[in-house]
Amino acid sequence: MTVQISASMVKELREKTGAGMMDAKNALVEAEGDMERAAEILRQKGILSAEKKSGRATAEGLVQSLISPDGKKGVLIEVNCETDFVARGDAFQTLTNQLAEQALQSSAQTVDKLLAEKAIQKPSLTVDELVKEQIGVIKENLSVRRFNRYELKTPGAVHSYIHTGGKIGVLVEVQTANDPVTQKEGFKQLLKDLAMHVASSSPEFVTRAEIPASVIEEEKRIEMGKEDLQKKPPEIREKIVMGRIDKLLGQRILMEQPFVKDPSKTITTLIEEKASELGSTIDIKQFVRYLLGEGLEKREDNFAEEVMAQVKN
Repeated sequence: MTVQISASMVKELREKTGAGMMDAKNALVEAEGDMERAAEILRQKGILSAEKKSGRATAEGLVQSLISPDGKKGVLIEVNCETDFVARGDAFQTLTNQLAEQALQSSAQTVDKLLAEKAIQKPSLTVDELVKEQIGVIKENLSVRRFNRYELKTPGAVHSYIHTGGKIGVLVEVQTANDPVTQKEGFKQLLKDLAMHVASSSPEFVTRAEIPASVIEEEKRIEMGKEDLQKKPPEIREKIVMGRIDKLLGQRILMEQPFVKDPSKTITTLIEEKASELGSTIDIKQFVRYLLGEGLEKREDNFAEEVMAQVKN
Protein backbone atom coordinates (compact mmCIF):
# COMPACT_ATOMS: atom_id res chain seq x y z
CA MET A 1 0.00 0.00 0.00
CA THR A 2 1.33 3.41 -0.99
CA VAL A 3 1.81 5.73 1.97
CA GLN A 4 0.40 9.22 1.50
CA ILE A 5 3.03 11.87 2.22
CA SER A 6 1.38 14.87 3.83
CA ALA A 7 2.60 18.45 3.82
CA SER A 8 3.04 18.27 7.60
CA MET A 9 5.36 15.27 7.23
CA VAL A 10 7.46 17.13 4.70
CA LYS A 11 7.54 20.17 6.98
CA GLU A 12 8.65 18.06 9.95
CA LEU A 13 11.48 16.43 8.00
CA ARG A 14 12.64 19.78 6.63
CA GLU A 15 12.76 21.27 10.13
CA LYS A 16 14.63 18.24 11.40
CA THR A 17 17.24 18.07 8.64
CA GLY A 18 17.29 21.45 6.87
CA ALA A 19 16.75 19.73 3.50
CA GLY A 20 14.84 21.33 0.64
CA MET A 21 11.14 20.66 0.13
CA MET A 22 11.43 18.31 -2.84
CA ASP A 23 14.41 16.50 -1.32
CA ALA A 24 12.44 15.92 1.87
CA LYS A 25 9.35 14.74 0.00
CA ASN A 26 11.32 12.34 -2.21
CA ALA A 27 13.10 10.89 0.82
CA LEU A 28 9.78 10.30 2.58
CA VAL A 29 8.35 8.59 -0.48
CA GLU A 30 11.39 6.33 -0.72
CA ALA A 31 11.19 5.60 3.03
CA GLU A 32 7.44 4.95 2.79
CA GLY A 33 6.75 7.63 5.36
CA ASP A 34 9.33 6.50 7.94
CA MET A 35 10.77 9.77 9.29
CA GLU A 36 14.00 8.31 10.66
CA ARG A 37 14.65 6.31 7.50
CA ALA A 38 13.98 9.41 5.38
CA ALA A 39 16.54 11.39 7.37
CA GLU A 40 19.01 8.56 6.87
CA ILE A 41 18.35 8.60 3.11
CA LEU A 42 19.08 12.32 3.03
CA ARG A 43 22.37 11.76 4.83
CA GLN A 44 23.31 8.94 2.46
CA LYS A 45 22.70 11.14 -0.55
CA GLY A 46 24.71 13.97 0.94
CA ILE A 47 21.68 16.26 0.84
CA LEU A 48 21.67 16.94 4.57
CA SER A 49 25.29 18.00 4.57
CA ALA A 50 24.64 19.96 1.38
CA GLU A 51 21.97 22.06 3.06
CA LYS A 52 24.20 22.75 6.05
CA LYS A 53 26.96 23.96 3.75
CA SER A 54 24.69 26.10 1.56
CA GLY A 55 25.54 29.31 3.39
CA ARG A 56 29.28 29.12 2.84
CA ALA A 57 30.96 31.47 0.39
CA THR A 58 31.85 29.91 -2.97
CA ALA A 59 34.28 32.15 -4.85
CA GLU A 60 36.78 29.55 -6.02
CA GLY A 61 36.14 26.95 -8.69
CA LEU A 62 36.46 26.72 -12.46
CA VAL A 63 35.38 28.44 -15.63
CA GLN A 64 34.89 25.73 -18.25
CA SER A 65 33.80 25.64 -21.88
CA LEU A 66 32.56 23.05 -24.34
CA ILE A 67 32.10 23.31 -28.11
CA SER A 68 29.99 20.95 -30.22
CA PRO A 69 31.88 18.81 -32.80
CA ASP A 70 30.51 20.88 -35.70
CA GLY A 71 31.62 24.14 -34.06
CA LYS A 72 28.11 25.57 -34.25
CA LYS A 73 27.30 25.53 -30.57
CA GLY A 74 29.30 26.37 -27.49
CA VAL A 75 28.86 26.99 -23.79
CA LEU A 76 30.82 28.83 -21.12
CA ILE A 77 30.02 27.97 -17.51
CA GLU A 78 31.28 28.98 -14.06
CA VAL A 79 31.00 26.46 -11.25
CA ASN A 80 32.10 27.54 -7.79
CA CYS A 81 33.41 25.86 -4.66
CA GLU A 82 34.87 27.17 -1.42
CA THR A 83 38.59 26.48 -1.88
CA ASP A 84 41.15 26.32 -4.65
CA PHE A 85 42.27 22.99 -3.20
CA VAL A 86 38.93 21.41 -4.12
CA ALA A 87 38.84 23.21 -7.50
CA ARG A 88 42.00 21.36 -8.49
CA GLY A 89 40.58 17.97 -7.52
CA ASP A 90 39.34 15.32 -9.96
CA ALA A 91 35.85 15.11 -8.43
CA PHE A 92 35.14 18.81 -8.85
CA GLN A 93 36.61 18.94 -12.33
CA THR A 94 34.53 15.94 -13.39
CA LEU A 95 31.39 17.62 -12.07
CA THR A 96 32.25 20.84 -13.90
CA ASN A 97 32.70 18.93 -17.16
CA GLN A 98 29.35 17.19 -16.63
CA LEU A 99 27.64 20.52 -16.02
CA ALA A 100 29.22 21.99 -19.16
CA GLU A 101 27.84 19.06 -21.18
CA GLN A 102 24.43 19.56 -19.57
CA ALA A 103 24.41 23.27 -20.42
CA LEU A 104 25.52 22.60 -24.01
CA GLN A 105 22.72 20.09 -24.63
CA SER A 106 20.08 22.05 -22.71
CA SER A 107 17.63 24.66 -23.96
CA ALA A 108 17.51 26.30 -20.51
CA GLN A 109 18.23 30.02 -20.44
CA THR A 110 18.74 30.39 -16.68
CA VAL A 111 20.67 28.54 -13.99
CA ASP A 112 17.45 27.72 -12.11
CA LYS A 113 15.96 26.03 -15.16
CA LEU A 114 19.19 24.16 -15.84
CA LEU A 115 19.25 22.86 -12.25
CA ALA A 116 15.66 21.65 -12.56
CA GLU A 117 16.44 19.41 -15.56
CA LYS A 118 17.13 15.69 -15.37
CA ALA A 119 20.88 15.14 -15.25
CA ILE A 120 22.28 13.70 -18.48
CA GLN A 121 24.92 11.77 -16.57
CA LYS A 122 22.45 10.43 -14.00
CA PRO A 123 18.80 10.66 -15.16
CA SER A 124 17.47 9.48 -11.81
CA LEU A 125 18.53 12.87 -10.39
CA THR A 126 17.92 16.47 -11.33
CA VAL A 127 21.01 18.58 -11.99
CA ASP A 128 20.43 20.27 -8.63
CA GLU A 129 20.36 16.87 -6.90
CA LEU A 130 23.52 15.84 -8.76
CA VAL A 131 25.30 18.93 -7.43
CA LYS A 132 24.04 18.28 -3.90
CA GLU A 133 25.19 14.68 -4.13
CA GLN A 134 28.69 15.92 -4.91
CA ILE A 135 28.54 18.38 -2.02
CA GLY A 136 28.19 15.34 0.20
CA VAL A 137 31.18 13.69 -1.47
CA ILE A 138 33.46 16.73 -1.72
CA LYS A 139 32.45 18.19 1.67
CA GLU A 140 32.25 21.77 0.42
CA ASN A 141 29.45 24.00 -0.76
CA LEU A 142 29.21 24.02 -4.56
CA SER A 143 27.17 26.21 -6.87
CA VAL A 144 26.52 26.82 -10.56
CA ARG A 145 26.91 30.57 -10.84
CA ARG A 146 26.26 31.32 -14.53
CA PHE A 147 26.50 30.05 -18.08
CA ASN A 148 26.20 31.37 -21.62
CA ARG A 149 25.33 29.25 -24.62
CA TYR A 150 25.77 30.35 -28.24
CA GLU A 151 24.20 28.44 -31.14
CA LEU A 152 24.72 29.49 -34.74
CA LYS A 153 21.96 28.97 -37.31
CA THR A 154 24.03 30.70 -40.02
CA PRO A 155 27.50 30.04 -41.50
CA GLY A 156 30.25 30.61 -38.95
CA ALA A 157 31.65 29.10 -35.78
CA VAL A 158 31.75 29.37 -32.01
CA HIS A 159 35.11 29.25 -30.26
CA SER A 160 36.26 29.25 -26.63
CA TYR A 161 39.44 29.95 -24.71
CA ILE A 162 40.23 29.03 -21.10
CA HIS A 163 43.15 30.79 -19.44
CA THR A 164 45.20 30.13 -16.29
CA GLY A 165 43.66 26.79 -15.42
CA GLY A 166 40.05 27.91 -15.47
CA LYS A 167 40.40 31.36 -13.91
CA ILE A 168 39.34 33.21 -17.09
CA GLY A 169 37.09 31.95 -19.88
CA VAL A 170 35.89 33.41 -23.18
CA LEU A 171 33.24 32.39 -25.69
CA VAL A 172 33.12 34.07 -29.13
CA GLU A 173 30.60 33.75 -31.97
CA VAL A 174 31.76 34.72 -35.48
CA GLN A 175 29.64 34.63 -38.66
CA THR A 176 30.99 34.12 -42.18
CA ALA A 177 29.66 34.08 -45.76
CA ASN A 178 29.76 30.27 -45.93
CA ASP A 179 30.75 27.31 -43.76
CA PRO A 180 33.73 26.09 -45.87
CA VAL A 181 35.54 29.26 -44.76
CA THR A 182 35.46 28.02 -41.16
CA GLN A 183 37.64 25.05 -42.10
CA LYS A 184 40.50 27.21 -43.36
CA GLU A 185 43.52 27.55 -41.09
CA GLY A 186 43.44 31.34 -41.38
CA PHE A 187 39.92 31.45 -39.96
CA LYS A 188 40.71 28.98 -37.19
CA GLN A 189 43.70 31.10 -36.17
CA LEU A 190 41.52 34.21 -36.21
CA LEU A 191 39.09 32.57 -33.77
CA LYS A 192 41.95 31.72 -31.41
CA ASP A 193 43.37 35.24 -31.65
CA LEU A 194 40.01 36.88 -30.98
CA ALA A 195 39.28 34.71 -27.95
CA MET A 196 42.75 35.31 -26.50
CA HIS A 197 42.40 39.04 -27.14
CA VAL A 198 39.09 39.19 -25.28
CA ALA A 199 40.63 37.29 -22.37
CA SER A 200 43.54 39.73 -22.25
CA SER A 201 41.88 43.07 -23.01
CA SER A 202 38.44 42.69 -21.36
CA PRO A 203 36.25 44.54 -23.89
CA GLU A 204 32.61 45.09 -22.96
CA PHE A 205 30.97 45.70 -26.34
CA VAL A 206 31.56 44.52 -29.92
CA THR A 207 30.79 47.89 -31.52
CA ARG A 208 29.95 51.42 -30.39
CA ALA A 209 26.33 50.90 -31.46
CA GLU A 210 25.86 48.40 -28.60
CA ILE A 211 26.64 50.91 -25.85
CA PRO A 212 23.47 51.89 -23.93
CA ALA A 213 22.72 55.60 -23.68
CA SER A 214 22.74 55.22 -19.88
CA VAL A 215 26.43 54.22 -19.96
CA ILE A 216 27.34 57.31 -22.00
CA GLU A 217 25.34 59.57 -19.70
CA GLU A 218 27.03 58.10 -16.62
CA GLU A 219 30.50 58.67 -18.11
CA LYS A 220 29.52 62.23 -19.03
CA ARG A 221 28.26 62.94 -15.50
CA ILE A 222 31.53 61.68 -14.00
CA GLU A 223 33.74 63.64 -16.39
CA MET A 224 31.71 66.84 -15.99
CA GLY A 225 32.28 66.70 -12.23
CA LYS A 226 36.07 66.47 -12.37
CA GLU A 227 37.92 69.33 -10.68
CA ASP A 228 40.25 70.17 -13.58
CA LEU A 229 37.27 71.26 -15.72
CA GLN A 230 35.32 73.37 -13.25
CA LYS A 231 36.88 76.68 -14.30
CA LYS A 232 36.46 76.03 -18.03
CA PRO A 233 33.69 77.81 -19.98
CA PRO A 234 30.65 75.50 -20.45
CA GLU A 235 31.12 75.08 -24.20
CA ILE A 236 34.83 74.24 -23.80
CA ARG A 237 34.12 71.87 -20.93
CA GLU A 238 31.47 70.07 -23.03
CA LYS A 239 33.94 69.61 -25.89
CA ILE A 240 36.70 68.30 -23.61
CA VAL A 241 34.30 65.92 -21.88
CA MET A 242 32.99 64.46 -25.13
CA GLY A 243 36.57 63.90 -26.30
CA ARG A 244 37.41 62.09 -23.07
CA ILE A 245 34.27 59.96 -23.28
CA ASP A 246 35.05 59.02 -26.87
CA LYS A 247 38.49 57.82 -25.79
CA LEU A 248 37.21 55.98 -22.72
CA LEU A 249 34.48 54.18 -24.63
CA GLY A 250 36.91 53.24 -27.38
CA GLN A 251 38.92 51.31 -24.80
CA ARG A 252 35.83 49.23 -23.99
CA ILE A 253 34.85 48.41 -27.60
CA LEU A 254 36.32 45.24 -29.09
CA MET A 255 36.45 46.48 -32.69
CA GLU A 256 38.32 49.64 -31.67
CA GLN A 257 40.89 48.06 -29.36
CA PRO A 258 44.52 47.58 -30.48
CA PHE A 259 45.05 43.91 -31.30
CA VAL A 260 46.95 42.42 -28.35
CA LYS A 261 49.38 40.46 -30.57
CA ASP A 262 50.04 43.45 -32.84
CA PRO A 263 49.07 46.82 -31.28
CA SER A 264 49.83 48.60 -34.57
CA LYS A 265 46.44 47.44 -35.84
CA THR A 266 42.94 47.47 -34.34
CA ILE A 267 40.60 44.50 -34.24
CA THR A 268 38.66 46.16 -37.08
CA THR A 269 41.82 46.17 -39.21
CA LEU A 270 42.53 42.54 -38.27
CA ILE A 271 39.03 41.49 -39.36
CA GLU A 272 39.28 43.41 -42.63
CA GLU A 273 42.62 41.81 -43.44
CA LYS A 274 41.36 38.30 -42.69
CA ALA A 275 38.16 38.86 -44.68
CA SER A 276 40.23 39.89 -47.70
CA GLU A 277 42.64 36.96 -47.25
CA LEU A 278 39.84 34.39 -46.92
CA GLY A 279 37.53 35.94 -49.50
CA SER A 280 34.61 36.07 -47.10
CA THR A 281 32.72 38.44 -44.89
CA ILE A 282 33.60 38.07 -41.20
CA ASP A 283 31.32 39.42 -38.49
CA ILE A 284 31.89 39.15 -34.74
CA LYS A 285 28.34 38.73 -33.44
CA GLN A 286 28.92 38.40 -29.71
CA PHE A 287 31.32 37.37 -26.98
CA VAL A 288 31.32 36.79 -23.24
CA ARG A 289 34.22 36.81 -20.78
CA TYR A 290 34.12 35.28 -17.29
CA LEU A 291 36.60 36.06 -14.53
CA LEU A 292 36.32 33.37 -11.85
CA GLY A 293 34.75 34.63 -8.64
CA GLU A 294 34.37 38.18 -9.94
CA GLY A 295 32.38 40.18 -7.39
CA LEU A 296 32.07 37.27 -4.95
CA GLU A 297 33.26 37.16 -1.36
CA LYS A 298 36.15 34.75 -0.84
CA ARG A 299 36.92 32.60 2.16
CA GLU A 300 40.05 33.62 4.04
CA ASP A 301 41.42 30.14 4.73
CA ASN A 302 45.10 29.51 4.09
CA PHE A 303 46.33 26.58 2.04
CA ALA A 304 47.56 24.56 5.03
CA GLU A 305 44.13 24.79 6.62
CA GLU A 306 42.51 23.66 3.35
CA VAL A 307 44.74 20.57 3.24
CA MET A 308 44.05 19.66 6.86
CA ALA A 309 40.32 20.11 6.34
CA GLN A 310 40.41 17.69 3.43
CA VAL A 311 42.48 15.15 5.40
CA LYS A 312 39.98 15.25 8.26
CA ASN A 313 37.08 14.70 5.84
